[in-house]
Amino acid sequence: MVDQATERTTINATPDQCFEAVIDFERYPEWASDIKMSRILSLDDQGRAVDVEFRAAAMGRSTTYTLRYFYGSNPRRLAWRLQEGDVTRRLDGEYEFLPVPGAPTETEVVYHLAVDLSVPLPGFVKRRAEARLLRTALEDFTCFVEGRTK
Repeated sequence: MVDQATERTTINATPDQCFEAVIDFERYPEWASDIKMSRILSLDDQGRAVDVEFRAAAMGRSTTYTLRYFYGSNPRRLAWRLQEGDVTRRLDGEYEFLPVPGAPTETEVVYHLAVDLSVPLPGFVKRRAEARLLRTALEDFTCFVEGRTK
């Protein structure tokens, strides 16, 4: 069964600053507390990462997975799909960075994630893992972006 979550927050940075931070995959281990390693495997014709391998701490063990990133025509949206994972069947999501009307240096961040694990877990463990992923994706990301803009 696929678990899905969508969360929003506001960051004190422009949408472009947020987007530049989120595509800086090699720096993920600096701000995403569970990411221990990130490695770009392939680039598109504009030099942007397409396939990125991650090693992360998850539920008391280490997991490795590869995500494929899609940039599309919206320069403020980044989507990804799981290509390969050792404990996940699905790990798909997206960030969208929306300008805040009347506040040119603020961005509304919308984060969506769909996860399907290949190992069965009790509901409370899944909810704890989901909360941790959302915290990293929004709170840790916010601290990283706002620290870059000072």
